[in-house]
Amino acid sequence: MTRKEERELAFTLIFEKIFNDDLTVEEIIKNAVEARLIEENVFACSLAQLTYDNRDEIDRIISENSVGWKIERLPKVTLAIMRLAFCELLYVPSVPTGVTINEAVELAKKFASQEDASFINGILGKYVRENSL
Repeated sequence: MTRKEERELAFTLIFEKIFNDDLTVEEIIKNAVEARLIEENVFACSLAQLTYDNRDEIDRIISENSVGWKIERLPKVTLAIMRLAFCELLYVPSVPTGVTINEAVELAKKFASQEDASFINGILGKYVRENSL
């Protein structure tokens, strides 16, 4: 599995968690593996878990940088992509900043819309510029 595919799998798990907040990330992964919907992948699963372990901090940063948008009003796909991207920016220093932003934009183009991709690019770019990442 390529890193791009692993990131897409992590996005899928994060998105699924939004709708199943009563389940743990481990339970979501177990259910998906048992249903043969996914192959378990260490990077993707750990990235999804890391995102949810730090969800409060990540959501605070998204809220601070999404001027005019409350986090509850963001489309769920956009929220999942931004949570994943901010997780990488904050907690996975081995992934270059430009790669994180580009991959987030590509996920938005694939699973959301061009407007969502532009919004995500703007929020991530603003954060990176203001925090010298």
